[in-house]
Amino acid sequence: MAENGDSENMSDLERKVCQQIEYYFGDHNLPRDKFLQEKIKLDEGWIPLEIIIKFNRLNRLTKDFDTIVGALRKSKAGLMEVSEDNTKIRRSPNKPLPEVTEQYKNAVKSRSVYIKGFPLDASLDDIKEWLDNKGKVENIQMRRTLQKAFKGSVFAVFDTVESAKQFVEIPGQKYNDAELIVLFKDDYFTKKNEEKKRNRLEAKAKAKQEKEEKQKQAEDAEMKSLEEKQGCLLKFSGDLEDQTSREDLHAVFSDHGEIKWIDFVRGAKEGIILFKSSAKEALSKAQEANDGNLQLRAKDVVWEVLEGDTAKEALKKIMEGQQELLNKKKGRGGRKGKGGKGARGAQDKKVKFLGKKTKFESDDEEEGEDDGMTGPASPKKRPLEDTEQEEPAPKQLKTENGAGDQE
Repeated sequence: MAENGDSENMSDLERKVCQQIEYYFGDHNLPRDKFLQEKIKLDEGWIPLEIIIKFNRLNRLTKDFDTIVGALRKSKAGLMEVSEDNTKIRRSPNKPLPEVTEQYKNAVKSRSVYIKGFPLDASLDDIKEWLDNKGKVENIQMRRTLQKAFKGSVFAVFDTVESAKQFVEIPGQKYNDAELIVLFKDDYFTKKNEEKKRNRLEAKAKAKQEKEEKQKQAEDAEMKSLEEKQGCLLKFSGDLEDQTSREDLHAVFSDHGEIKWIDFVRGAKEGIILFKSSAKEALSKAQEANDGNLQLRAKDVVWEVLEGDTAKEALKKIMEGQQELLNKKKGRGGRKGKGGKGARGAQDKKVKFLGKKTKFESDDEEEGEDDGMTGPASPKKRPLEDTEQEEPAPKQLKTENGAGDQE
């Protein structure tokens, strides 16, 4: 078994090969890579090179075993080991994976940076190249929508808090000619949460305004309805018999005017009749038909056509009674029956409502670049989705190099 650690200078290709493989077996990718996790259980952590070269990003760099072995032997990271026969590699047992505790997560978060402003067609390699020589970057996550489209922003994890701070403090950073937004990840989420809170408040204020406008429209419509019904209300009062009923009123006016609603309960001494048209005309016809003496059950009655504000208030009361009866019918599954205070018409006539009183209630996906394997042995893709939360759920990822160690 050959250990890493040779200080011999690397070629550009060898450096990229080391970055890629050390990413596959690194602290960020390996714990989430289901495919590699399964393979390292089979042979004391050893993975055949014939499997490794099927990983897309490495495959695009080289398929030559000697190049891979030579590059790993020159690496200074000490993360990887090469088997004696140069056919297998593994993560060094002397470099165990860190325990993923809250303390570890917070430590990673403290050196994570949000960068926005890349073109939507930028590749991971483009972004890695731009970040080269700007600090040692351990991992890059390209943030994507649910439809897998690149958002133009990334999360980059630096090796130390100090290197992340130095990067964030570089003024006026640009990608080509485009200005970039650069924030610590914590600051980004703080800003995002403030924006969401502001948006919620604005939405709530808008909803309140819309509710008030709708209420005003409903009130205007109600007032218009009341205006249209002026002169249609007839009040009656007197020492009425307790058995006086709405049927008696229908009998009196059946040939003289169409009744739409009667606000009256048995035993009361007064009530109001809503006619479809002129109450005065209906009253005049009924009185004429009864020689000027219009009674109920042989009892004298005072008849009064309501107008003005008195009529409006009475109409509001009738409309409330209609709504209450309608609600009770809905509560009984639409069955017909006696309502509450609001009176129903005669059994042979349908109740017609003025209208309902309307009530109004007030009141990003993160993903690493895919790095599958070529050929039929390709593992399933496992994208890391951006949930716009401080700690994305630890989903299984497809093996991919977000960014290797930068020399």
